[in-house]
Amino acid sequence: MAKDKKLFVCAACGTAHNKWQGQCAGCGAWNTLVEERPPADKPGQGLSLKGRGTMPIVSLGASEIPPPRLLSGIPEFDRVCGGGLVAGAAFLVGGDPGIGKSTLLLQLAAKLSHQVSCLYVTGEESVAQVRLRARRLGVESAPLGLAAATDVREILAAMEDNKELKLVVVDSIQTLYADILDSAPGTVAQVRLCAHELIRAAKKHDCIVLIVGHVTKDGAIAGPKVLEHMVDAVLYFEGDRGHAYRILRTVKNRFGATDEIGVFSMGDSGLAEVNNPSALFLSGRQQAVSGSAVFAGVEGTRPLLVEIQALVAPAPYGTPRRTTVGWDNNRLAMLLAVLETRGGISFTDKEVYLNVAGGLKITEPAADLAVAAALVSAWTNTPAPAEAVFFGEIGLSGEVRRVGQPDTRLKEAVKLGFSHAFTASGTAAPAGLTIAPVGEVRALRGLLT
Repeated sequence: MAKDKKLFVCAACGTAHNKWQGQCAGCGAWNTLVEERPPADKPGQGLSLKGRGTMPIVSLGASEIPPPRLLSGIPEFDRVCGGGLVAGAAFLVGGDPGIGKSTLLLQLAAKLSHQVSCLYVTGEESVAQVRLRARRLGVESAPLGLAAATDVREILAAMEDNKELKLVVVDSIQTLYADILDSAPGTVAQVRLCAHELIRAAKKHDCIVLIVGHVTKDGAIAGPKVLEHMVDAVLYFEGDRGHAYRILRTVKNRFGATDEIGVFSMGDSGLAEVNNPSALFLSGRQQAVSGSAVFAGVEGTRPLLVEIQALVAPAPYGTPRRTTVGWDNNRLAMLLAVLETRGGISFTDKEVYLNVAGGLKITEPAADLAVAAALVSAWTNTPAPAEAVFFGEIGLSGEVRRVGQPDTRLKEAVKLGFSHAFTASGTAAPAGLTIAPVGEVRALRGLLT
């Protein structure tokens, strides 16, 4: 009897290997190979065309009716999805354990159940546990279907038998299994097959499927990377457990813009929307403290004002620390080098700590000027102007460059009572606000003092 062949597949890129090894030869990731049973060998080469169907071919310029949107009744969630949920779409929602993914989707399904038929399938909890959470959230009276299942066939059968279903929540994809595979739930093969079957059923029945995905210690969604390619939208639910704020961020969306965010606040009765996140993030700001600067940013289509905090302290040991929370540590190292080389401010013997207040993560380069202003303010022990905002990208030669959507940023600043803005030269000022142009980073020291 022939011995079964073993195949090891990379969970990150899907590259197949004949034997296990520590590093994937395809993407270079470490410890990502998992065992998978290869398909049985079949005689002949290629796929047979016997019994094939006909593939319809249409013109590229044909008119198409935009897909209808289903409004959830939670405007922050609808904003992230691009204006509502599209029938037949598959959404993947990831986030750290305990951040509130199940709470958010249970509230969403309960709210939508008053409009359309909805089903919440849990593979991690019992029905009794979900009912306890529903009572705590105050949604126990919603006409929402509830089931506990881990066999993907049962979910597919429920979608086939209940044609009126318009929304199915699956919590989570790592708990599902298909009995045609011998591997355990959560493996690459199981996650890929179960996701494929759910997405196929969603397209077939025009049913929206919301899939919860676990994340690794690095923050990426666990399982094969192809999972994110298969779905129509990928949403990340992020935040710090020490803060009440939660950010729902879209990184992929076939029906809307990416990098859009929705802001929620976690309380005893679940998640509540934050209609004015700028005021929320600035609520605890102290105005006469050095090392603080307000950044006028844009997340997707939403302007957002947040406080950048910096602390510069003497280094008690030979190697000073560089610690960031909510910002890229490599970009901080670059800015420190620019400030020292082009601005004449030395951080060689100083420890630097940088924090984005409120637990928000900032990725856009427009925050360079606000970070530099906070660092200069902390280094000189001089408070930055309390009524001013900062935004602009800093180059390696020390110049301050213009960034996109300056009008949106400045209008948000005016709305919240700010009267000055430090930004690149050539930026037009709206009514009620004065622009203080900053051409080079060396000018910050004179402007703040």
